[in-house]
Amino acid sequence: MHDHYKDCIEECLACMQACNHCYDSCLKEADIDMMRDCIRLDRECAELCMLAASAMSRNSPFVRQICALCAEACEACGRECATHEHHEHCRQCAEACFRCAEACRRMAA
Repeated sequence: MHDHYKDCIEECLACMQACNHCYDSCLKEADIDMMRDCIRLDRECAELCMLAASAMSRNSPFVRQICALCAEACEACGRECATHEHHEHCRQCAEACFRCAEACRRMAA
């Protein structure tokens, strides 16, 4: 692993885990229709975080572009999860998403 990617990879993996946990927890909520956008964005964000971590670990020539897209997805997911802060899993996911978005923006710059 390239040292200059280490922090961003760690944030991406932590965000992926938070999104997967949030996704699974949202599926168990009583009002699943209210959670539909959250569930969708959790999946998108988790997949892009995994892609970004993988791209960085292999020093892909597309790291900047992938990280820029990952930052956008993390921001969108974080904003959606923040609207459901009464759910602990959404609150934790939003925090992880915003941290990851910041790390990915730095990597994309």
